[in-house]
Amino acid sequence: MKSITVKAEREYEVLFVDDYASTLIRLVDENDAVIIYPEILSKYVAVLPESWHRICVPDGEAQKNSATFVESLNRIAAKALGKSTKIIGLGGGATTDLAGFLAASYLRGVEWIAVPTSLAGMVDASVGGKTGINLESGKNLAGAFHSPIAVVVDESFLKTIEERDLSAGMAEVVKCGFIADGEILKLIEEGWRDNLSKLIQRAINVKAQVVSEDFRESYAREILNYGHTLGHAIEKHSSYQMRHGECVSIGMVFAAELSRKVSGLSEAAVNLHRDLLQALNLPITYKKEAWPELFELMQSDKKKGSKGLRFVTLMDLGKTTRAEEIPLEVLEDIYLSEVGE
Repeated sequence: MKSITVKAEREYEVLFVDDYASTLIRLVDENDAVIIYPEILSKYVAVLPESWHRICVPDGEAQKNSATFVESLNRIAAKALGKSTKIIGLGGGATTDLAGFLAASYLRGVEWIAVPTSLAGMVDASVGGKTGINLESGKNLAGAFHSPIAVVVDESFLKTIEERDLSAGMAEVVKCGFIADGEILKLIEEGWRDNLSKLIQRAINVKAQVVSEDFRESYAREILNYGHTLGHAIEKHSSYQMRHGECVSIGMVFAAELSRKVSGLSEAAVNLHRDLLQALNLPITYKKEAWPELFELMQSDKKKGSKGLRFVTLMDLGKTTRAEEIPLEVLEDIYLSEVGE
């Protein structure tokens, strides 16, 4: 069994398996278990032990809110389950975010296991220990750092997901190529579908290394937010009708243009962003008239620094830095001329 080690507040393994059910049974052992899952994945939960408690939640971002969180927490508490309980998040990134936050909150912290079923969940959301929900003011504004005891990656889940979701997940993969691992970019150019297993493992390895260096995002971990400042604003502006990866794709084009302007990124590298993202069937533009609202939404981004908006930028492919105190007119010009349509 292949695995990648993540060192955070606890050390755990990302396990690459071909039978998630038997792996979960082994990890839970004789303990109580609660499975958090969206209804669309019910058939994958049906094969798990009947003694495990089940909580079905809405699909996608609709589950990452205070109402679902409190209702789920009350349902877990009503069962009077103890500290040895294992909470399992089986679903996309929204589900693992919710399950992890439930685990961090119940009895002030119980163990949990992530079983990501989407590409974005596998390479991003389930790894790193960030858990949380969205608030009316923005994305991921309530949450906790609470690492799982294991992440179970079974690529067979990807055989049934929509093409759009595969493309959206690839946004987080190519991001890892831009910020850290140039081999990812080469593998995508060669043919990402044929190299999907390698790409998943390389992307997870990038995130594992970054998280192990900086678990609570004091500085180094910020590089994983490349493209996310504008991306999260677009996601909120679209009322979460756009996929996270689609929004991050647009955000990376913006970040690349900003990098060219303030950090010395070459025009060739900026063009590579556009070429690879379009080849992955990802959007690279958003409506011009949304800029005032997007800028306002970015002000509530949790990554905002004491000097205002802070962006992760590139000096070169694989070489990151930070940009702060950028005049509004510069940001507006980049958006309207390079991203807006």
